[in-house]
Amino acid sequence: MTLVQVAGRSPRRWGRIALIVVAVILAIPIFSPIVFRTFLFQPFYIPAGSMMPTLLVGDSLFVSKYAYGYSRYSLPFSARLFSGRILGSTPERGDVVVFRLPRDESVDYIKRIVGLPGDTIQMRQGLLVINGVPAVRQRLSDFEGDEPCGAGDSNRTRRWRETLLDGASYETLDCVDNGFYDNTIVYTVPAGHVFVLGDNRDNSTDSRVRTAVGYIPLENLVGRAGLIYFSRKPAAGGEPSVVRSERIGKLVH
Repeated sequence: MTLVQVAGRSPRRWGRIALIVVAVILAIPIFSPIVFRTFLFQPFYIPAGSMMPTLLVGDSLFVSKYAYGYSRYSLPFSARLFSGRILGSTPERGDVVVFRLPRDESVDYIKRIVGLPGDTIQMRQGLLVINGVPAVRQRLSDFEGDEPCGAGDSNRTRRWRETLLDGASYETLDCVDNGFYDNTIVYTVPAGHVFVLGDNRDNSTDSRVRTAVGYIPLENLVGRAGLIYFSRKPAAGGEPSVVRSERIGKLVH
């Protein structure tokens, strides 16, 4: 009698397990895009030139959302389920990051972190100074194309390689001598915040502009810029848009 009952239950038990397995398999295609965007990578499009020459208008890139842990800005619709960051880690100077603008949390910005909590930051005649130590700048050949200094301006401007003491190295643009934010006060980055700059130094609204951007709370970081997966130069001046195939697959540094 016992053997009959066990034999009778076993097919139903395994049937339930099979149904669960099938349900999970069927659910993967439905939920994988949600998991991908929420916990792994989120695509972003570059609409402006504040990060030239590193990022060009028309670049599309993936942002690593797990790089610094997760905040509510990692969640769809920025659901207020918790505060702070889960599995949080401090970014490094030189990281290119997407963040929510503190004064308008519906707006995403992308800039480069140059100051960590406790750092002092200053611009002196266009040169970045961190904790009293100037970054090293090396003059490169001029950048040409894509109107780096604004629509209607020259397609050619000065280009530099900037290297920080902790090793981060990247290119910047310098449209004018003694621009409005080429000489600043000394900023002291508060605890729990970072200081960000655009690589296109004379054509970027960033932490130097305290009334518009200011210091960025670590909680507001969405993630670190990673891979450019597509790039198309927008149509302009009667010229058609052009796919920049040479930029596809390029890592953001």
